[in-house]
Amino acid sequence: MSTQPLRLSPEMLVSRLGDSLIHKGIITEQDLQKALAYQQDQIAQGKTCLLGQALIDQKLLTQAALDQVVTEQIIQLRNALQAANRSLEERVQHRTAELQSALERLSELSQMKANFISNISHELRTPLTHVKGYIELMVSESLGAITPEQKHALQITQQSTARLEGLIDDLIMFSLASRGELSLKLESVDIVRLVNVNVRAVEQKGKDRGVSVHAVLDKNLPLVQADPQKIAWALGQLLDNAIKFTSSGGRVVLGVQRETANLVIVSVMDTGIGIPPHRIEEIFEPFHQLDSSSTRKYGGTGIGLSLVRQIVEAHGSMLEVQSADGKGSTFKFPLLTISDEN
Repeated sequence: MSTQPLRLSPEMLVSRLGDSLIHKGIITEQDLQKALAYQQDQIAQGKTCLLGQALIDQKLLTQAALDQVVTEQIIQLRNALQAANRSLEERVQHRTAELQSALERLSELSQMKANFISNISHELRTPLTHVKGYIELMVSESLGAITPEQKHALQITQQSTARLEGLIDDLIMFSLASRGELSLKLESVDIVRLVNVNVRAVEQKGKDRGVSVHAVLDKNLPLVQADPQKIAWALGQLLDNAIKFTSSGGRVVLGVQRETANLVIVSVMDTGIGIPPHRIEEIFEPFHQLDSSSTRKYGGTGIGLSLVRQIVEAHGSMLEVQSADGKGSTFKFPLLTISDEN
């Protein structure tokens, strides 16, 4: 036996109609049970029967009374919904205000951190310059003769001073980038010369670690448009990282390939420990180390790669990383070339 199509009715919007009618004193519990029994009988016969219709059929309720109760219930539901919406809007506004306040506070703290780093870095640079100058005077024996052992010790101190000076410069650049003050001085750059200078600068470090470092360059490479100092710094960071994370017997390659008439691809490839693909984004977080334990094998401040990415992106380019755990890494980015006509 097929069931009759369900006729749309306002009553469908009201839940627990029987309880509401009893609460208002319009029907009794006995009336409700009688109507429910009638409703079940109609349904058993394949007929659609809502509770309100069952009450009317049993002469327990008039249509006008049913319409009145249903209308009141719908109005109550509407009012409750409107109140809930207002409450939700108020909570959303309050939460939005809290988040905005937290964001502003976070921005203030970030600015304070950048200013603090910048101030401390500049304060450290002045006494370090004096220390560096006196060490150079002693190494050159301008202040008097020294023994070979003393000279060796001073040379080690000189190397450490140079490293500290580099760290201070990195912090100053990071503070500038954090404040949006990382400006570029774009000019025509001989990328071949820039690459060769960077490779020569780290060759000895590579030899000390048993890592070969060399350049692979396409022939007849054009000039590129870049800030030479900042791109050189970025390449130096990438090379230092590559050497640091490559074991003895490995190799590091700084390459430049002609991609199109208007682009070259600069890349730094190593055969080092690699990076798990799901952790690649972590390496660009400032002051973050993949191995942050107190016994970590590799040192560093954790700001180098973050700055490299910012420098590359400031050139309108994008730093791409290809790596796998235990299989080495490749960092590469494109640079615009300058045509002969220009």
